Amino acid sequence: LKANCGEDESIVFIDAVHPTLSTKISHGWIRTGQDKVLETTGNRSRLNIIGALNLSNIGSTIVSDYDSINSENIVRFFCKLRESYPLNHKLHIILDGAGYHRSDLVKEAAFVLNIELHFLPPYSPNLNPIERLWKVMNEKSRNNIYFKSKRD
Repeated sequence: LKANCGEDESIVFIDAVHPTLSTKISHGWIRTGQDKVLETTGNRSRLNIIGALNLSNIGSTIVSDYDSINSENIVRFFCKLRESYPLNHKLHIILDGAGYHRSDLVKEAAFVLNIELHFLPPYSPNLNPIERLWKVMNEKSRNNIYFKSKRD
């Protein structure tokens, strides 16, 4: 795909991630015989984030949060992504095969927005580079951190 893309085309990887507000303990030291109190919420709420990563311009990564991830919000995200590229600039979006990515609404919007969708094989998150961004987000922003609310 990369070899066949012209200068007026870009390849973008997108994915959704759903970090929870619960405390994610990754490491820590506790002296033998002592207890450590770990703050956590009993809250199961989570964020719903969609991100787009262009490996040719990592600084232009786009991330948005939504109440839920569904076909309508994928289309909204495509429109937001399209704001960064002229309409005559073709976008090749590589994404997983989630049901909301394969809906007719998403396919129609992609056609109108000059976006070509390329689906990854099932169960292959290792082929989507934005998964590495989510890993770094978890390590740097979530591990061992207590969040009282979504605003934190």
